[in-house]
Amino acid sequence: MRLGVALRVFASAAALAALAGALPLPARGAEEPPGLDFSGLIRAARFRGPVDFCGEPAPLHDPEARERLERELLAMLAEPHQVILWIKRGPRHLAPIEEAIAAFGLPADLKYIPIVESALRPHAGSPKGAMGFWQFIEPTGRRYGLQVDRRKDERRNLTRSTEAALAYLQQLRELFDSWTLAAAAYNMGENGLQAEIARQETRDFYRLYLPLETQRYVFRILAAKILLENPARYGFRLEPEDLYPPERAAVVEFELKRAVPILLVARAAGTDVKAVKDLNPEIRGFELPPGPQRLRLPAGAEAGFARRLAEAAARLPAPREVLYTVQEGDTLTAIAERHGVSVAEIASWNRLDPKRPIRPGMRLKMQLAGDPGEALTP
Repeated sequence: MRLGVALRVFASAAALAALAGALPLPARGAEEPPGLDFSGLIRAARFRGPVDFCGEPAPLHDPEARERLERELLAMLAEPHQVILWIKRGPRHLAPIEEAIAAFGLPADLKYIPIVESALRPHAGSPKGAMGFWQFIEPTGRRYGLQVDRRKDERRNLTRSTEAALAYLQQLRELFDSWTLAAAAYNMGENGLQAEIARQETRDFYRLYLPLETQRYVFRILAAKILLENPARYGFRLEPEDLYPPERAAVVEFELKRAVPILLVARAAGTDVKAVKDLNPEIRGFELPPGPQRLRLPAGAEAGFARRLAEAAARLPAPREVLYTVQEGDTLTAIAERHGVSVAEIASWNRLDPKRPIRPGMRLKMQLAGDPGEALTP
């Protein structure tokens, strides 16, 4: 083991011992670290149950199942800052999820899925392309009604992504007749899980040999449930003032006849671009396209917003039309990204089928935004 890795392991071990109340952290500069006592941590991870997911009990009488659960409990206790952040983010992000689950009439335990998936972070991403609170990949997100394109990614919108995830989980529950299997399918995909059930001839999640990530997935959900149902037992004693408050926001609906910069929207709302982007993490880029809009703005900003925005938008210079000659190797996607427009817009302006390839020498019309100039003056 390299020295740096060894030091990090020792530091983590010392922190865990301190967290469990077994030992104060050694003073900086001490010649020899005191012996570590993990008895408190061992007691914290000693869970005999019962525990269930959506009313379906985990077989903790099985030594292997107990080991798998304790592994996830210990892994989470090894990173106490993550658990603290889950708890602190609860009023802001978990409370709306709980309300949506209740409105759907589904089991409350489903709220632990986005905790395990994203730690309740809208911009959480994965190497496989999953994104958002519920970690949808693009095709599945679109299948359940989420807009995912260069303008907007609703996987990062808490309300829309939660509605889509609950609809998906409800469908998986109907398909597998088990919430535990529905959770496993949410992680690995329903086709893959159906294939393994057929191959192994069992519908018991705890007796299925699945990809390692999925084997751990349900136990991570159970571990999160155990910690968050009784955080004080595990040393997480937060005060109400420690928690992040819900976002105070007003929802406004309006229509744009043309694209406008986010800066213009922010000025009309009496705030800044960061506030608009933070309240609307689904927005990609720094421009709103033409058409109907639904935005969250800081509470109080809605009064007179539509009038101020319309007045500012009217001062925007007219878009300029340009002609672009298609080059060898060009695609509509590449041309659109290069000019800051969408494929759908290019197709509309030129009456093209976006699914058909373009040819070198074709001339494409595009409407490009001019310099906002005085329209952005507060």
